Amino acid sequence: MMIESINWFPGHMAKTRREIKENLKLVDAVIEIRDARIAYSSSNPDINSICKDKPRIILLNKFDLAEKAVTDNWVKALSNESIKAIPVNALEGIGLNNIKPALNELLKKKLDNMASKGIQNYIIRAMVVGIPNVGKSSFINKMAKNKIAKVGNKPGVTKAKQWIKTSMGIELMDTPGVLWPKFQEQKVGLNLAFTGAIKDEIMDIEELALKLVGFLQENYSNKLMERYKLKDIEEDPLTNMNNIALKRGAILKGGEIDYTRVATMLMDEFRSGKIGKISLERP
Repeated sequence: MMIESINWFPGHMAKTRREIKENLKLVDAVIEIRDARIAYSSSNPDINSICKDKPRIILLNKFDLAEKAVTDNWVKALSNESIKAIPVNALEGIGLNNIKPALNELLKKKLDNMASKGIQNYIIRAMVVGIPNVGKSSFINKMAKNKIAKVGNKPGVTKAKQWIKTSMGIELMDTPGVLWPKFQEQKVGLNLAFTGAIKDEIMDIEELALKLVGFLQENYSNKLMERYKLKDIEEDPLTNMNNIALKRGAILKGGEIDYTRVATMLMDEFRSGKIGKISLERP
């Protein structure tokens, strides 16, 4: 497994941190996007200290792929006076209409103050943050109804601060720079790899699928048996993986198991929700 070899450059981290802090002055709130299946692993370790007292919405994206009861527990665990967690599917736009009421609640004092000055339709400005591949672009595109101005990425083209207008009375600012996950923890890297947040090209897909089978046999054995029509679950993940390969005909000439094929199939079926609604982490 090559998770340990993924490096985040301290210089980039410091720059992103600085840029976010500078831009926080321009917004009323922060909208953080996480993957509902890995609500801990898909967060940035410094986000709490960077955002400090700024009201925050945590969107638990791809909630339709996670176990509902577990997501409900995450909502309770993450929400407090200044943070509201909301399950969403950014690609389909499900749950996004809950964002404005949540922001109105978090910013009640400020909005009341504005209203007392005669400003009725105050446009709430929010910065969108999230580690790579959790669905930030899908969210921004859905909110903007896909009308985002393209910004040149040629050398010398400065990315100006771009306010993305929405029909909800909210203006969004995309995060400057790249946020990073908590890579110090092996389990975090594994969870990010399971959900496809780390590119498969740099992973050993066979080892990854074997670890996924290990997790599923321990936590979701019924779903594994049901999906792959297994009579029972063995103790050894490799035996279970072999049995799945036999059921699916992932066999090479001479009767050997085609591990690349069965591994790719397992990862695809897990990520698309075909094995069932699965949460990799609980609060």
